[in-house]
Amino acid sequence: MADGGIAGALRSALADSGRGGYAGRMTQPPYREAIAEYVRAQAQPPDKFSHQPRLYRLAASLAEGRSYDDDVLHAAAWLHDLGVFYGHRPEDPAALAAWDNVAYAMRTAPGLLRQFGFPEEKIPAVVEAIRTHLPSGQPATFEGSLLRDADVLEQLGAIGILRTVSKVGRDTRFIRLSDPLAVLRRNAEQLPARLQLPAARRLAQARVQVLRAFLEAAQAEADGVEF
Repeated sequence: MADGGIAGALRSALADSGRGGYAGRMTQPPYREAIAEYVRAQAQPPDKFSHQPRLYRLAASLAEGRSYDDDVLHAAAWLHDLGVFYGHRPEDPAALAAWDNVAYAMRTAPGLLRQFGFPEEKIPAVVEAIRTHLPSGQPATFEGSLLRDADVLEQLGAIGILRTVSKVGRDTRFIRLSDPLAVLRRNAEQLPARLQLPAARRLAQARVQVLRAFLEAAQAEADGVEF
């Protein structure tokens, strides 16, 4: 994790602000662009980027008019997966198998946010939302619930299929085509019941249909041949 990435993100954000890049976006302080630029630079392999902005928008949509701290949700959505990026996670297979990417993000996010000029008093809430973003998490805040349910939805539907199948051959958990299919099948069976927010449950219905249709088609086209 190079300091140049942080400094570059800050320079880019401040330069945009100075050029009027935030005109018409008065609610978008420079630290938001700094966070986004940092993650864009650090997200390796490159397909690890896109989940973050999509997740933030999805999480915000789940609020359905309820009040929440948008700074906290934005920062947590962008920084929650720092520990899965190349250059941040271990290269050794044994160390990677025992790696806790959530704990890494919780340790790393506060220092980054301070360097980006993020409000100090909001940092603990960002860390808390990151802590509970996995399906097994039990969020203690509304921001945490928004992030967690949105992240679960990202594991369903067409997006869930793309994100899972793309790991074949480069993730130690996904060696054969049968490996992502097993994960997707488990996602379809178990994840919808974990959703807490009404909006998330509604969105999950169509995504689960897409996922089940894909799994059925894959099995039918295999014609009994093992993947």
